[in-house]
Amino acid sequence: MQPINIRAIQHYLYCPRRFGLLEINDDWQENALVVKGNLVHERVHSGEHAFSSKNVKAESSVQLYNDELDIFGVADCVEFRSSSSADFSEKLGGRFSITVVEYKPTRPKNNEISVPDAIQVFAQKVCADGIFGVNCGGVLYYADVKRRVPLPFDEEYDKYYALLTKLLAEMRDVLDSGVIPNKPPKQNCSGCSLESVCIPKTTAFSVQKEILKQIRGEK
Repeated sequence: MQPINIRAIQHYLYCPRRFGLLEINDDWQENALVVKGNLVHERVHSGEHAFSSKNVKAESSVQLYNDELDIFGVADCVEFRSSSSADFSEKLGGRFSITVVEYKPTRPKNNEISVPDAIQVFAQKVCADGIFGVNCGGVLYYADVKRRVPLPFDEEYDKYYALLTKLLAEMRDVLDSGVIPNKPPKQNCSGCSLESVCIPKTTAFSVQKEILKQIRGEK
């Protein structure tokens, strides 16, 4: 199996063609949305949000992996809360309630949990489960409203796991083929930083003009 970076799952869910351009062609461009997201994550990964108290410790930029699914990534933040009622972690040598926290710049307009955001955190949670040997939680933190949203992984674990394995299989099929997928019908490309790479803006008039130049032998 080809290793999959967890962050690539969101690209695939947004648009398989974007995923192909990034992972097969190594294309990359930034726009305002990408820069805004980068700024939020830079602050988190700088250690600004790391802290330690008597019963709680938060670490930023935590490396994660899962050998069974062959996925890897970096969690924005992982919180370790010491609790006598929590599961015992052999790696940590104590009972801890562990939560993976993913930072996002803005909350969705409809206030619903974004599936791409949730599946990204679920993939991180699966990695953390294996590393620390306990059932970890997952939280989305939206910077614009300064709000944490717990994710329903305990109640819907099977649903999320089935979706994750399905997506990973599809992504590996694309990578194995080496063929960049076509743009899906009705795909909203307005927020995509790769729009100009994916769909070069050439008008019918400019195409006709270029053909006439070639016929006339003009440079």
